[in-house]
Amino acid sequence: MPAAATSSESARINLRTSPQAKALIERAAALTGATVSSFISQTMFEASSRIVNQVETITLTQEAFEAFVQACENPPEPTPGLIKLMVKAK
Repeated sequence: MPAAATSSESARINLRTSPQAKALIERAAALTGATVSSFISQTMFEASSRIVNQVETITLTQEAFEAFVQACENPPEPTPGLIKLMVKAK
């Protein structure tokens, strides 16, 4: 597996888009004072981080969290079916 990229390393991503999308991206980049490449890179990094965080993070209410902790600390007795399955797994 390759080493993690440092700030001096870069990787290339090529993409195709419509002329309208390209024009809008160029306009937004210019309005923010960024190059098109850095604008695309930064906005896609932010969107990707947000998506990964939404998918990989579970948010619970205080009540749901307390119920989860209670269930972890006081698990129910195993059912006969679960015991049978655990014996099979050995």
